[in-house]
Amino acid sequence: MKRAAVPYEAGFHVLTGDARSQAASMVIEPGGTEGGADNRHRGADQRLYVASGHGEALVNGHVYPLKAGALMLIQRGDTHEIRNTGESALKT
Repeated sequence: MKRAAVPYEAGFHVLTGDARSQAASMVIEPGGTEGGADNRHRGADQRLYVASGHGEALVNGHVYPLKAGALMLIQRGDTHEIRNTGESALKT
């Protein structure tokens, strides 16, 4: 079993993971983004849980709304970008 505390610091930080999955924290300021058209994790799935804020996830060309309480699985190989569309920090 692996455990990690979740420090909500600006940017993207891998907290724990293995060959198949990954847990990370991410804080994006209003108007900011993480990832992009070429961003993909070839070896690991990634679960994205929204602790606070509003935004959207662009995954494989589809846009999904994000808000507090949302949980999303981004599978290995999926291209993805996370955008903060709210007025406060998006914490995941």
